[in-house]
Amino acid sequence: MASKVASLGNRSFFTRLSQATAHWAGKPQTFFIALAIIVVWAVSGPFFGFNDTWQLVINTSTTIVTFLMVFIIQNSQNRDTAAMQIKLDELINKLEGAREELLDLEELDEDKLEEMRAEFEELARKARELREKRAPA
Repeated sequence: MASKVASLGNRSFFTRLSQATAHWAGKPQTFFIALAIIVVWAVSGPFFGFNDTWQLVINTSTTIVTFLMVFIIQNSQNRDTAAMQIKLDELINKLEGAREELLDLEELDEDKLEEMRAEFEELARKARELREKRAPA
């Protein structure tokens, strides 16, 4: 546990900010706070005569939040995907008989990935056929 805590201190400011924001944004309380802001804005409409400034406040606010959240979410997703790929690579590397050429599939072009997908689909089809032949009728 101590090594995990020590390694967490080596994260960049943006990584720490991104993780904290993603964690906070994913909570139900955050949703209800955002919903409350929208309700307050909508209820305030009659007081401001539903004018252009009233509309501009919510449009600008939501656009800015959405714009910034795209980068935060993408950063979190990139880290999660990279971590998962490393873990899968470790499993492939340690399994006896595993095809090590599969270790860096995420780096291949779309055409090569589709070719390999077709290969695995064919293996799956053959396995299903074999299972059906063995199954008692």
